[in-house]
Amino acid sequence: MATQTEEDYIKAIFKITERNQGAANTNAIAKYLNTSAASVTDMLKRLSDKDYFHYEKYKGVYLTSKGIQMATQLVRKHRLWEVFLAKKLDFSWEEVHDIAEQLEHIKSDTLIEKLDAFLGHPKYDPHGDPIPNAEGKFTLRNQFGLSTLSKGEKGIVVGVKEHDKDFLQYLNQLEIGLGTEVEVIDVVDFDHSIKLKINNQEATSLSYKVTKNIYIKKQA
Repeated sequence: MATQTEEDYIKAIFKITERNQGAANTNAIAKYLNTSAASVTDMLKRLSDKDYFHYEKYKGVYLTSKGIQMATQLVRKHRLWEVFLAKKLDFSWEEVHDIAEQLEHIKSDTLIEKLDAFLGHPKYDPHGDPIPNAEGKFTLRNQFGLSTLSKGEKGIVVGVKEHDKDFLQYLNQLEIGLGTEVEVIDVVDFDHSIKLKINNQEATSLSYKVTKNIYIKKQA
């Protein structure tokens, strides 16, 4: 059975490879976990004996099927706990991540299945990320970055790529959350910033740094 630290590394590798569509190198893992490259190297040596990943020279680390299975279940637990915290205990979407990081290490499979049933088998967490089912399968959907919309296009916010507290609090100030309706009024060619209406209110300008981290479902 993996330790909590080992689980953190396995999930980090999973998230990095998922985002980059490639191997996770030592520096990327160190940055993700806010630790040193030397510490990562030591941990990878320990994990290599447990068949959670394989290493390709000059490329990096890939999870094995055993590692992917463990990482997927950690993601499942994390996102179910986020739903519970947000829906049942009224935590805001910028608060749930850090607490769920602790709760995801609870080992009881029975508890997680009861939690899933109690919540009504949710498909997405408070940030719009898909929740894998007990078999590790994700529910996918067509979604686009807000930054890809053209003038006149409309959409509904369905998720965020960035989970940083400051970013989520900024969206709160703009009254942007899951389900928010947006309409692009103009796109500035120079810096790719976007002027848009939020829930049919007065137009607001958002930078490319913000819009590239917001996912929307297009509306006709």
